[in-house]
Amino acid sequence: MDEEKKRKEDCPLCDKIEYSYQLIGKKWVGLIIHTLLDGPKRFSEIHAYIPDLSKRVLNERIKELEDCGIINRNVIPTRPIRTEYSLTIKGTELGKALMPVEQWAKKWL
Repeated sequence: MDEEKKRKEDCPLCDKIEYSYQLIGKKWVGLIIHTLLDGPKRFSEIHAYIPDLSKRVLNERIKELEDCGIINRNVIPTRPIRTEYSLTIKGTELGKALMPVEQWAKKWL
């Protein structure tokens, strides 16, 4: 039996753990989640909070996080139409899980 296949059979959570590290390891993902922990924000508000993040990459990351069920996109049918982004329950739990990393960074970096 192939060693990689055996490892995956021995550790069914390994794929989920690996995927979660790949997701949160992408540049800007942690800051986007951190920004939305305070509540819903429009695209421009997220961008203003993280000015070094290009609009193109912000758009990509938001779509990825939406696809993963971490961010909700809410279209508000007022005039003019507004779109806000917020964390889902899953996203809020991830944000809370990342808080110890933020505390570590404040202390050690």
